[in-house]
Amino acid sequence: EPGGLSFGFMADMIQTDRVFPDDPVKSSLEVVAAGCMLYDQIWLGSYMSGGVGFTQYATAAYTDNILDDYSYYGNDYAKKYGADGAAPQTMDVVNDLATEVTLYGIEQYEKYPTTLEDHFGGSQRATVLAAASGVTTALATGNSNAGLSGWYLSMLLHKDAWGRLGFYGYDLQDQCGSTNTFSVRSDEGAPDELRG
Repeated sequence: EPGGLSFGFMADMIQTDRVFPDDPVKSSLEVVAAGCMLYDQIWLGSYMSGGVGFTQYATAAYTDNILDDYSYYGNDYAKKYGADGAAPQTMDVVNDLATEVTLYGIEQYEKYPTTLEDHFGGSQRATVLAAASGVTTALATGNSNAGLSGWYLSMLLHKDAWGRLGFYGYDLQDQCGSTNTFSVRSDEGAPDELRG
């Protein structure tokens, strides 16, 4: 088995927040980009699928400004709760933020067909919408598990709006994930701070 970095280390290693301390969205997006490169392209793409082209699948998620737009929109929307980290850590807030960002993203995909061409697969669109929802929710509440709940809610909203998330079994992991977001049983997950 290949060695790897625990998920929690990625946010500590990416130093964007030192250069842009007043832009938490940019810092979060840089962590997303590095995570996509390491976990999706290198680990999943090369090791798991044998490097058969899947390695380039996530590239669209972090080589344009679509995810940036959705994330900055969400961060602006979340200002109604106050500064970053000040929003109540409740499911009502998660529902509000993740729903707003997901619906905004869906509207943008429908309004500008070139975004659909850039993110050509349903799973790419689902991941971008969910990432923006997760970033927005985590930054607003200051709680990584709230962000994870925002991610999974976005997946369910996307499926409800467009019928499916992607091809074949891609639907599975992002429909079943919401049930174990706050689980601490070792075989079902753990709070983000304990994962890795």
